[in-house]
Amino acid sequence: MKNKILSFILLFTAALAFSQSIPKQLSEEEFSIGKTIEIESKLLHESRTLNIYLPSSYIENQSKKYPVIYLLDGSKDEDFIHIAGIVQFGSFSWIEMVPESIVVGIGNVDRKRDFTYPSTLEIDRKEFPTSGKSAQFINFIKEELQPFIDANFRTENNKTLIGQSLGGLLATEILFKEPELFSNYIIISPSLWWDNERLLDYKPSEVKTGKSIYIAVGKEGDVMERTAKTLYEKIKAERGKNTKLYFEFLADKTHGDALHEAVYHAFEKIFE
Repeated sequence: MKNKILSFILLFTAALAFSQSIPKQLSEEEFSIGKTIEIESKLLHESRTLNIYLPSSYIENQSKKYPVIYLLDGSKDEDFIHIAGIVQFGSFSWIEMVPESIVVGIGNVDRKRDFTYPSTLEIDRKEFPTSGKSAQFINFIKEELQPFIDANFRTENNKTLIGQSLGGLLATEILFKEPELFSNYIIISPSLWWDNERLLDYKPSEVKTGKSIYIAVGKEGDVMERTAKTLYEKIKAERGKNTKLYFEFLADKTHGDALHEAVYHAFEKIFE
C-alpha cells in the first residue's frame, strides 16, 4: 500500500513539474500570406477565385510598381502557397533571385475544361467530357483578369505565366496564339499528348525579342519527355532575336514533384 501511495505521489509531482514548465500563452491571431478575391466573369458566366500574394514592401512603398506572376492551378490547396513562398524567398535582399512580385493564383473550377482546346480524338472527348474551352479561358485572362489586376494593384508591364501539366498545355497554347499576353513563360511537364500532339503542328505567332521561355520536364515517360523536348526545339527554330530560351530535364523528378524545383530554376535563369 505504501508503495502505491509513493508511486502516486511521484507521478503527481512529475506531472505538476511538467505542467509548470509549459509557457503561458499570451496571445493568438490568424496568420495570412495574402488575400482571396472573388470576381464575376461575364465571359465565363461564373465567379472565379483569385489568391493574391503581395510583397512585404507593397504597403510601405506606395509609389512602387511590381511585376506580376500569374499561376495556373493557383488554388490554396494546389500550387499557390509554395510558389508564393519561392517568390518571397527569392526576393529577399540577400538572395535577389527574383524581383519583388505580385503573385496571382487563379483558382480552378474545371481545369480540364479551361486548359484544353477541342480535341479531334474521340477518346479525349470521352475521358474529358467538359474539355475544349481554352479559347474562352484565354479570353478571360486577356479581357477580364489582367485588366482587373492592373486596375486594382500597382503593376508594371512584366508579366510571367506558370503552367504545369494541363496548365503547361494551356501556357503553350497562349505562347503560340497570344504571346504578347505575357513577358515570360514557365512551362513545366506540358500535356502536349492532348489531341494526338496536334498543338506541336501549330505555326506559332512570332515570339518577339525580350521574351523569356523556360521549359522543363521530369522523368515522366517517353511521350512527356519527347514532346517537351520537341516544344523546345520548335521554339528554338522559330524564336525572335534575343529571345531567351531554356530547357531542363529533371532526371530525379516525376510529373508529381517537378514543379517546385523547376520554378526555382526558372526564376534563377529568367531574372538573372
